[in-house]
Amino acid sequence: MKNVLQNVLLFAAALPAALFTCQAHAQLRAMSDDDLAQTRGQGLIAVSNSRLGQFDFTRIALDADVTLSANLRNLRLGDYRYAAREGLGADIDMPLLQFGRSDGTTAQRTVQIANPYFEFVYRATGDASTPREVIGMRVGFDAISGDVGLRINSLSGSMRVTGTAADGSALVLDSRSDPLGGKRWDGACTAPCLSLAQLGGVRAGDATGPSRDFWVSLLKTGVQFQAPAGTTQLPDVAQAGVWLNWRDKLAAISTNGTVPPNLAPSAPPAAALTLGGKH
Repeated sequence: MKNVLQNVLLFAAALPAALFTCQAHAQLRAMSDDDLAQTRGQGLIAVSNSRLGQFDFTRIALDADVTLSANLRNLRLGDYRYAAREGLGADIDMPLLQFGRSDGTTAQRTVQIANPYFEFVYRATGDASTPREVIGMRVGFDAISGDVGLRINSLSGSMRVTGTAADGSALVLDSRSDPLGGKRWDGACTAPCLSLAQLGGVRAGDATGPSRDFWVSLLKTGVQFQAPAGTTQLPDVAQAGVWLNWRDKLAAISTNGTVPPNLAPSAPPAAALTLGGKH
């Protein structure tokens, strides 16, 4: 379990590191008393507490809109023994995760992310004098839109992607079709369907808005998380270990396993951060 925690913390650290490899487009200036009296705002960091069922949640969110171009390679999370599917070796084995692409339009070069957050999970005791048991944590975004390149060997999670075959027929990748509930799923399925091996990436969001349910959790027992911001649909129960949730508004950008390139731009910055994006 120690190695699992180390791997997930490394992943959780990699995302903020990518987010902050950027420039904040703002200029500081002194404000008079009159200016201050007429100004309203909110903190960059927002902390909130909630409860659902037998669990308490403490969320630490960054109130910011992020424009990101980044490549993460060889993500292997939750490498421990799991007798039912020992051969796959890890809860999540993702050789490539890239935000943005370099072979499309200027807008496709980056991915837009809103309000990244960490959330800690405790078992509710109902008694303020009794120490709470830490169950785990998750890291995610309130919203994400853009092209995300993916190569996934093993998935533990709840994921749904729609696609179109070469002959124009509709394809669907859905971890709910896995007999073991999406735990260490290799993405195999009976045609017609979209397998993980065929998936080269997803377009998050559509004309109606961004995708709103991306998160990765590390838990020692199953947890029912709250509905994503702006929705009322509860996600599937996250299983113990490492779990990825991403089902909302995902369309395949490749159904032949080809991941689009995401080469470095000729001139920086690769990302931009807008602070205090929600008022």
